[in-house]
Amino acid sequence: MQTSPAHAAHHDDREIETVEEFDAVVSARGTLAGFRVQSVDLTDRTRELLATDTAGAVFLGCPMRENAAAKIRTDGALVFPPVPGLPFDPYRGLLYSPDELLDGLEKGYEQTPDALAYAWFQRTKADRDIYASTLRAVHDDAVSDALDELLRGARVVGVMGGHAMARGTEEYAGAARLGRELARAGLTVATGGGPGAMEAANLGAYAAPFEDAMLDEACELLAAAPSFTPSVTEWARAAFEVRTHWPRGGSSVGIPTWFYGHEPPNAFASHIAKYFANATREDGLLARSNAGVVFLPGAAGTVQEIFDNATPNYYESRGEPTPMVLVNRAHWTEKLPAWPLLQALARERSMEARIALVDRIEEAPAALKRLTP
Repeated sequence: MQTSPAHAAHHDDREIETVEEFDAVVSARGTLAGFRVQSVDLTDRTRELLATDTAGAVFLGCPMRENAAAKIRTDGALVFPPVPGLPFDPYRGLLYSPDELLDGLEKGYEQTPDALAYAWFQRTKADRDIYASTLRAVHDDAVSDALDELLRGARVVGVMGGHAMARGTEEYAGAARLGRELARAGLTVATGGGPGAMEAANLGAYAAPFEDAMLDEACELLAAAPSFTPSVTEWARAAFEVRTHWPRGGSSVGIPTWFYGHEPPNAFASHIAKYFANATREDGLLARSNAGVVFLPGAAGTVQEIFDNATPNYYESRGEPTPMVLVNRAHWTEKLPAWPLLQALARERSMEARIALVDRIEEAPAALKRLTP
């Protein structure tokens, strides 16, 4: 996925997600009956709405003039108006970009849409308000839909690993080289979208179109802000500096969550599917990693991901088992011995031929290739 896939070619042809698609459907078909229009500003399309049949159409969060809304309701369309005062759009038709989530970073991370959405989540999840939980569910479903459209036909490799891996370390550089090699092999790199190992793999995919030296220089620049603590602002600013220096890098996917508010999204994933529900995010990330998953050293979250991935491979509930490569023998056999358990689970199942433990990160791409049927 070196370039962003053409959006319109990918999605359900009953969905309208841009003004251009709206105009095209109205002029080609002369009707909007049965269509879903998602988060499109229709305030300048009053004439078209008044003149077009909208029976059975659904308008999700589309700003429009009152007379147009009254007319389409009379047609029998369903109108879900935009929700005022929300720091996010629950009906969005497309994935996020780092620029959108971290907009206003110069005023400090606390002012960005990402931080404001997290603050809203913290405020509303405590009072068990069904209205807020409905908005979160609608948002997460819209994000899943946009992610499916983006990844249709792509070969996706997940790279999992902890958020604690610091910039400027050899581990970080290794994870970045891994991301670069996978992207250059024509695979779409998908990560949990946060800092540490996740950022490194997205950075590697971003670096894929450039000369090899670019990645070393980028890692050096980033080392000035090794972690997102104490300042998310400084951490994110360093990443945007790298992007300004080397614009138009390769694309990859980040799938983070507001459930972990301490984990901001990294700026190197070109497409960000950010969720409120961590369970939906975890499952979505692993289910879409159809070309396998590489597990770098991590703690509880990464252990959870190993077995979240092993379970459908064990039962073959998603079809053929997909490759699983664990990196760092000492980590996965001594520090957190997930490998012996994974091996025991896989014994005499078809997934046995799809798991590998390698010591060095450089061995991961070859192992992945070897395990791919």
